[in-house]
Amino acid sequence: MVLRSGCKFGPVLVWFRLGYVVLLWLCVTHLRCARAETKTVVQKDAEFDVTYNDTVTSDNQTIYAFNHTVSRNKTEGIRVTVDVLSEGAESSPILFVVRQKQAVLSFQVPLILRGLYQRKYPYAHVGRTLCQPPTRSLTETQYFFVDVSTLSSLGTHYQLRISRVDSFTLHTDKKFSFTASPSQPQYFKYVFPDGVDTVIVKVNSEMTFPCSVMSIQDIQCPVYDLDNNVAFIGMYQTMTKTAAITVQRKDFPSNSFYVVVVVKTEDEACGGPLRFYPLRPDELIDAGNRSKTLDVVVSPAISCESLSQADQRTSAPSNTDVYVMGMLFCLGIFLSFYLLTFLVACVENKRSVDRPTVVYRKPGVTPVSPYEYGSFVDNASTLSSEAITDSIASDANYRYMGQETLKRRPFLTAIHHVAIRIERSLESVAGRSRHESLSSIEEDDYDTLADIDSDKNIVRTKKYLCVSDLARKDKRVLSKKYQIYFWNIVTIGVFYALPVIQLVITYQTVVNVTGNQDICYYNFLCAHPLGNLSAFNNILSNLGYVMLGLLFLLIVLQRDIIHSRALDRNDLNALECGIPKHFGLFYAMGTALMMEGLLSACYHVCPNYTNFQFDTSFMYMIAGLCVLKLYQKRHPDINASAYTAYACLAAVIFFSVLGVVFGKGNMVFWIVFSVLHILATMLLSTQLYYMGRWRLNSGILRRIVYVIYTDCIRQCSGPMYIDRMVLLVMGNIVNWSLAAYGLLKTPNDFASYLLAIAICNLLLYFAFYIIMKLRSGERIQCMAMVCILFTAVVWGFALFFFFQGLSTWQKTPAESREHNRDCIVLSFFDDHDIWHFLSSIAMFGSFLVLLTMDDDLDNVQRDKIFVF
Repeated sequence: MVLRSGCKFGPVLVWFRLGYVVLLWLCVTHLRCARAETKTVVQKDAEFDVTYNDTVTSDNQTIYAFNHTVSRNKTEGIRVTVDVLSEGAESSPILFVVRQKQAVLSFQVPLILRGLYQRKYPYAHVGRTLCQPPTRSLTETQYFFVDVSTLSSLGTHYQLRISRVDSFTLHTDKKFSFTASPSQPQYFKYVFPDGVDTVIVKVNSEMTFPCSVMSIQDIQCPVYDLDNNVAFIGMYQTMTKTAAITVQRKDFPSNSFYVVVVVKTEDEACGGPLRFYPLRPDELIDAGNRSKTLDVVVSPAISCESLSQADQRTSAPSNTDVYVMGMLFCLGIFLSFYLLTFLVACVENKRSVDRPTVVYRKPGVTPVSPYEYGSFVDNASTLSSEAITDSIASDANYRYMGQETLKRRPFLTAIHHVAIRIERSLESVAGRSRHESLSSIEEDDYDTLADIDSDKNIVRTKKYLCVSDLARKDKRVLSKKYQIYFWNIVTIGVFYALPVIQLVITYQTVVNVTGNQDICYYNFLCAHPLGNLSAFNNILSNLGYVMLGLLFLLIVLQRDIIHSRALDRNDLNALECGIPKHFGLFYAMGTALMMEGLLSACYHVCPNYTNFQFDTSFMYMIAGLCVLKLYQKRHPDINASAYTAYACLAAVIFFSVLGVVFGKGNMVFWIVFSVLHILATMLLSTQLYYMGRWRLNSGILRRIVYVIYTDCIRQCSGPMYIDRMVLLVMGNIVNWSLAAYGLLKTPNDFASYLLAIAICNLLLYFAFYIIMKLRSGERIQCMAMVCILFTAVVWGFALFFFFQGLSTWQKTPAESREHNRDCIVLSFFDDHDIWHFLSSIAMFGSFLVLLTMDDDLDNVQRDKIFVF
């Protein structure tokens, strides 16, 4: 019966419990509604510049009503300042909502700002500037309300003050000082005056830290003026002591903009120390005092001093006039070199007309160039440089030089008869046309020394060498060999430049779209935009490399044509005298100079550490080609081929990329690079000392031990080639010192360090060449001496401007801007632009030195020109 009764009343109990729950829910809801209806809302008519002290709880809400008159011709800023005086307000902050006609601003106090790794920093003192919506009426009264509320049941005491900002609108060339902090950002309005299209907004501070951000934003609400949202819109850049942004009228339809200054919660973005990592993720960190005093000034991008008196009749200069003046100034400088070159060419042409021409003719043989049979003639006297040249003339010439020579050098007798037999064989090849296609000529076809390896060893290992000993190969073969330098560098330049141009256009697009000006390391105090380019002046100044490189190519082409005509008419000086003329490397040098200008311009579209390689790659090329050209002058037969040279330069650029990416602070990389640097120096020294007559194989160690034993232990003998040994010892000292410096100091700018190695070796070899040239009794002609002195002076001034250091990507963008400087020429070009001007002129002068330094030997037979 009991069980049946329980089953009978079970459903009733379920429904009873459900009804009880519903009734209880209705009661709670009613109580809540009743409580909400009892919440007090107080609205007060408030006034400006009055401090309101009040307490807010979850049971009451206070609304402050303000009104003010807005004028169309005058903009006033309104500042809201709030302080929370109660302790422990972080758990239940106060919410402030400012309701305006066309904008709403809300923030909590204490204000929680996040830093790196989600660290939280509370700020109990908050100050915000209200966004002012524009008005079309001449005058209008606008109302705004400040709602104060909280969910804390305990009373929270606060202070509220609304005040007018007296200097909300900035004026041209008038400095204004203010104070900002992470919770109290500042922004001001600037209106473009008539006649001014471009201005520079400069913000300065005597304090390096705290790190801050300057932003340029359009006149619209809301204004993003906190550390966590300042990068959402407009242009911005971090700063320590200096920040500058160039602003153009065309980017702002309202002809006005806001200058926003925000102090960051942390200093890592500006290169400051990193705070400790919080032990608990939600732990609040006291930020301390992060107030910063700054001053802002807005000035025209082009000063009136850059224009003529006629242009200064207007209140502000025309940007177009200054851009045109800058371009004309740049073109005028470099076109003057074209004019000067034309005048010098006219003078030289007049002198060459009066110069007598000695034509070589062999009796009974059609006049031809000895370069067509030079390899046969030269083999006639592999041990005597005097006999090589004179064997071209006749048997009488052999007797003329042979009697005295054989008396002094008995070992010539053995090959004297061989020389005569080879001379007789010239008649069978003398009729060969000079104009045979070079495409069918290979170096091995005419290099008869390739099959007489022992003869190479005899000639190239003599104690005293002359140019005739190392100019034995057929001229057409060598011309083809050295022309490959030119065509290869053209191909390299095209394939290198196209992706570079594409990449820097992408960089500039990213900067323009995101507004992040920390991507590029400009000199922001002298960055003149043009179109989508942010620093057109830095790009324009590279025009000198291109124009002077082209001028050098024209000069080389003129010399090449003159030399070819001399060969066609069998001019004796062109055939038998002077340094052998090979112009392929000169063409490559001129092309490299033009490519340097193009790639330097690409680099300055958006300079930073990731694309610094663009600015240095062809500097390595130029340095390497200059060294090769110096060596080729007196070693034409054994100079490196274009494939080997460019492969080595590619390895240099490869290490440059590795150094930029992995070299900073990586000791393993520096150890590996220093070891490879020293090994490469030793291998190159061996190659130069023995003129290539050595082999790197399994027996190298045995031969080294044998040489040490015979020359150092068994008998102490000095080096056979003293001059070469002096050069190589000095070169090893310099390179070992540079390797040690890199290993000990590990410089951050690896690309510049690598370039310094190349330049030091080039200067060392050039100095050695000049000293040995003078020591050998040769002289430097007037034109070459003028080029040397002029180039040295220009290099001195160029390096002065280079080391001014207007920016550096080795530091953070904010720290780099501390080195920025104003324009110094025409209010358009800065120090780095002057470096571009002077360095392009200096490189052009250096090329002319290499081109003319041996002109004094044009009338000297090659067996009288020493090799060093």
